[in-house]
Amino acid sequence: MIKQALISVSDKTGVLDLARALAALGVNILSTGGTARLLADNGIAVTEVADYTGFPEMLDGRVKTLHPKIHGGILARRDFPEHAAALAAHAIPTIDMVVVNLYPFVQTVSRADCSLEDAIENIDIGGPAMLRSAAKNHKDVLVLCDPADYAPVLDALRTHGDVDYQARFGLAKKVFAHTAQYDGSITNYFTSLGADHQHATRSSYPATLNLHFEKVQEMRYGENPHQSAAFYRDLLAPVGALSNYRQLQGKELSYNNIADADAAWECVKTFSETACVIIKHANPCGVAVGAS
Repeated sequence: MIKQALISVSDKTGVLDLARALAALGVNILSTGGTARLLADNGIAVTEVADYTGFPEMLDGRVKTLHPKIHGGILARRDFPEHAAALAAHAIPTIDMVVVNLYPFVQTVSRADCSLEDAIENIDIGGPAMLRSAAKNHKDVLVLCDPADYAPVLDALRTHGDVDYQARFGLAKKVFAHTAQYDGSITNYFTSLGADHQHATRSSYPATLNLHFEKVQEMRYGENPHQSAAFYRDLLAPVGALSNYRQLQGKELSYNNIADADAAWECVKTFSETACVIIKHANPCGVAVGAS
């Protein structure tokens, strides 16, 4: 049962509706900084984390939630008597739900004018720590990192009073994938910087390269009928990548359909003129350019 939730989000999409619904269900809400102000300004009862911990936000907001009263309340196993005793000894209430999304690091470093200082200030520390703590203890703590999950979670809370273990586990997996991608993006950025790092001059080939893919679909079969295959999309795919496109009609694409489509697109996009290519088994059989 959700009695206390901590909400601290960079992307405010849907957070007011979520907080109102939780408050209506009798959930006590903790929050930080801009999120707390947004909730309070919209008439939602909220307790600032600084008031809750008795320790002020400091260092321009770099230290807000890194406190035993926060992480103790998240990480404590409810089925361990010794954990309950430790919480009682230090007057730490449990936190049953964590709603966090992270500073927009990828969006920041994608800007042409991004400086190293800009990038550093958009590296989230407290957010990933709370997400990972909650995901580690997902049996007892519901964790949300994606606004798309707010509505189904609220439906479950209204209907059943709680969220089942299968859904909790799925949300925890989503968090670990999200934080891994986030840290990988930071690594990619930093290892792409040369000696003149103050001007954030970036190499196209970082010393360490982390790739992150999500499964789009399983294929009917692989290149041949006796083989299996799946189609994965790069989460940071550039504009114009085949994986960013949407199929409008027709039956589900096969492995060979996708491989041929990718080969065709990679071929024609090298031309500035209107171009056409015929592909068979990923090989161009003919290429032409023309006015129409």
